[in-house]
Amino acid sequence: MLRNGLEPWHLLVLAIVVIVLFGSKKLPDSARALGQSLRILKSETKAMKEDGATPGAAPSEPATAGAARTTSEAATPTAR
Repeated sequence: MLRNGLEPWHLLVLAIVVIVLFGSKKLPDSARALGQSLRILKSETKAMKEDGATPGAAPSEPATAGAARTTSEAATPTAR
């Protein structure tokens, strides 16, 4: 069925639909924002590789310690 995948005319039809839906005024702004987001992502990824950190490897408090502190803070009255 999908033996050839996307052919050039598929991409042409897709581009026309995007232009009609979003209009020619919003497309440059959207492309600029997407490019800026990708630059930020690339720089953050590079910084993480240089630091040797992996996603999710940041030290954090255990859930029980945070919950205990929250309940103890809630139990103490605040002076105003």
